[in-house]
This record gives sequence, structure tokens and C-alpha cells, in this order.
Amino acid sequence: MSRHTKRIAALGAALLTTVSLTACAGGSTTASNGSKDSGDANTITFWSNHPGSSRDLEEEMIKEFEEENPDLHVELVTAGSNYEEVAQRFNASLAGGDQPDVLVASDVTWFNFALNEATTPLDELWEMNDIDADSYVDTLREDYTYNDKHYGVPYSRSTNLMYWNTDDLEAAGLPTDRGPETWQEFDEWATAIKEKLNKPAVTVPDGSNYLDWYFQGMIWAFGGSYSNEWEPNFTAPESIEAGKFLQDQVKEGHIEIATDPTVAFGSGKASGLLESTGSLGGLKETATIPFITTYLPGPGPSAATGGAGLAVPNGISDERKANAVKFIDFMTNTKNTIKFSQKTGYMPVRKDALEDPEEKKFLEENPNAETAIKQLNENTKPQDYARVFVSGGGQRIGGALDRITVGGQDVEQTFADLQKETQGVIDRDITPKL
Repeated sequence: MSRHTKRIAALGAALLTTVSLTACAGGSTTASNGSKDSGDANTITFWSNHPGSSRDLEEEMIKEFEEENPDLHVELVTAGSNYEEVAQRFNASLAGGDQPDVLVASDVTWFNFALNEATTPLDELWEMNDIDADSYVDTLREDYTYNDKHYGVPYSRSTNLMYWNTDDLEAAGLPTDRGPETWQEFDEWATAIKEKLNKPAVTVPDGSNYLDWYFQGMIWAFGGSYSNEWEPNFTAPESIEAGKFLQDQVKEGHIEIATDPTVAFGSGKASGLLESTGSLGGLKETATIPFITTYLPGPGPSAATGGAGLAVPNGISDERKANAVKFIDFMTNTKNTIKFSQKTGYMPVRKDALEDPEEKKFLEENPNAETAIKQLNENTKPQDYARVFVSGGGQRIGGALDRITVGGQDVEQTFADLQKETQGVIDRDITPKL
């Protein structure tokens, strides 16, 4: 059992005294608000934000699914521009609107859906429909485990990566075959880049675009964390040190906080980029500069997994659920996860994908795509509760990081406020269930 599975199992045991997840494959055929499910069982509605600009690819895979299953039709719906907007639309549907058959559920949204019985456990559905769940990469599959049941299937799964302009590294007299091994070495690299090229060493998204996800690796590397399980840890000396380091790097022009960092990096305005693996496909097509991908600076583990999976609402009929898992199985099968990962940069989610001859050849020819796969096993760990399990955690942390970077506010006071606010949410929403 993985560390992630153990912590979710423990969480499930703690919450089970007051929250009973009675939903199962043979469960309710009415919507969660009590209204009768009126969806067409032969039409599978898929709510997606098209991770990694994948709409055309999703449409291509859907067409192939319909050709193999002529009795079924799939309606692809743009349910939001990001994971949060998809979650907001799904939450609104729980109040009485039409629910989808399949939806994209991210690392920070799937758990609350499961906890509140909005999505259905998939294990019995897998068994009833002869779906081999063991064929998924164990670490990625177990990310969706709650109370010994699975509430999602890995789809657009990612980790943080560093992207480096090799022309800039050479011009600054730096190695061109690796990234900085520590954040202290990053500071040395950034100083050289600033002096010789007069540009930021790295550009990174702001707090409204997952800076909280990227900073998580930095705070780990400094020995801090967002939380120790349910105990917020923002005011620990190591966490404060990481926050001050980030603030100083922004003040010195070493790190640039940007609303569209991939464009800045791809056009050569910054020497490096801290972004998701899901940005790799787009950068391969649009970047005007040569680049490599590297692990995040350590000491490790210093990178978080992330991205999203596919989930099935609980308030739809059993027939719709069966068709939904059949569709999910197809969208994430070996052939399609290879196609999806090669075009977007996300990680393959099936174990045998890495044994496929064409995938092996692709990775040999595209070492940038292999970095995330290697880092998954060597430099990642499960995310902190304060970000992924405490409601609104990511947005709350992101807002605080914007205040200390773009706003230049005092780190200790900002993190103290964040500590207090996070503790208040835990006391209100979590502690009564423990």
C-alpha cells in the first residue's frame, strides 16, 4: 500500500463515523437532489476543460469510440476553461440541473466530490464491466482512493517541471544538460543569467493559476510544508524561509510572476519556466527557442503530482454509469494514453504504455517527455492536506503567495494569516467529522 493510499484510508476511517458513503455501482438512479434522472442512457455527456489544449484530440478519440460503439453517442461539452470552472459547474448541477455522465475532476476537487457523495465509487462498476483497474499506474490510480474505494481514473496527470532555454544557459556559462540541483544553486544561476542576459531566470504562473501547486515543491525543498496532515504548517521556520526566498527572488528579478508564462518563455523573454508537464506539447509546437526539461531543484522529493482524472456522477442511472466507465476505459486505454501523452505532455496512465515499442521510440527521440515519467518515481510525493483536502485550499494559498510576491507584503504576517484562516476552515469543516 502506498503512502498516499494509507493516508486516504486513515482519513476515510476517521470520517466514516459521521459521513457514510453509501453510493455504489448499484445505487441510486435519481439525482442527488431527489429528482429523477432524465438523461439519455445512449448519450454520454463528457464535461471537460480539454487539458493541454486537447479538444481536437478528445474529439478524435470520441469519434473512434463511437465507431466502435455505434449504439452510443458522446457529447463533448466545454464545461470550463480550467479545473475549477468544471467543478463549479458540476456543483451547480447538483442543485437540480442536468448532470454529465463523465467529468474532469482535478487533484483539488475529486475528494470533496467523493466525500459529499456527488461522485460514485468505481470498483464495482469496473468488476461488472470487466475493466482491469490494475492496468493503471498504481501511484496514479491510488490518488483517487477514499475509504478503500476509487472515485476517479487518471487522465491528464502531470507533475511540475523546469524548462530551460539551452541557448541562454550556454550564453550565461551554465550547464546545458541539467537544471540547478538546489534552490541555492538556482540563485547562483539566476544571478549569472541576470548579469549576462538581463532577463528573469524563471517565469511562473501567478496565484490564480496554480502558483500554490508549483511553490509546494519549493517549500518541501526548504524542509517546510503547507501542513502536516490536518495541522497547518505555514508558520514553521522552514516554511517562512521558503516564502522569503520566493519573495526575494521576485524582488531581485530572478523569478517573474506572469499571467501567461509559457508565452514569455517560448518567445525567449525568460530563460526558464516552472510549469506543468501538460505545457510540453504546446511548447514543442510554439516555442522559438531550444529547451530541455529537468526536475525541480531539491533536496527532494521536491515536486508534486497533479492534473486530473475522470469521475462519474452518483446521481445518474446504473445504465448511464456502466456506459460512462466503458467510455472512460476507452479514453484512457493504452493506445489513447500514449496518443494523449505524446501530444500534450501529460504522463501515460497505463502500465504497459511504457513497454509499447512506439512509445519507447518516442521517448528515446523526445527525452523532454521522459523527464516527468522519471521524476514521478524519483522526486515526487503526495500533496499536503491544506491544499488538496481543505476546501478552497489551493486558491487560499495562491492568494497569499500573490500578496508576498506581486504585492510585496510581509511574509511572516501573511503566512500567519494563512495559518489562522486554514485552521478556521479545518475547525469548521473537518474537525466536527473527525
